[in-house]
Amino acid sequence: MKRILFVPFSLLGGLIAGLLAKRLFDGVWGLIDDEEPPDSEHRRISWPKLLAAAALEGAIFRATRKAADHGARTAFAGVTGSWPGEEEPEPE
Repeated sequence: MKRILFVPFSLLGGLIAGLLAKRLFDGVWGLIDDEEPPDSEHRRISWPKLLAAAALEGAIFRATRKAADHGARTAFAGVTGSWPGEEEPEPE
């Protein structure tokens, strides 16, 4: 039941994370280069620049998504009093 109740929190957190990650990436890329970030569909781009932009974008998106997910879980726990997931990682 917790999973079903958590879905709206998760969806909202994911949408916010996507928008925030895009803005963060654009801002960081603006500090690195004056041109727009290269895309794989561009014909004349350098491979190192393309791969660096993709790695940076992926890292920013992943970190932002994890932060938003944890925030959504914290908000859910604040509202319901129940944590939607594991309390801590499994010991190795």
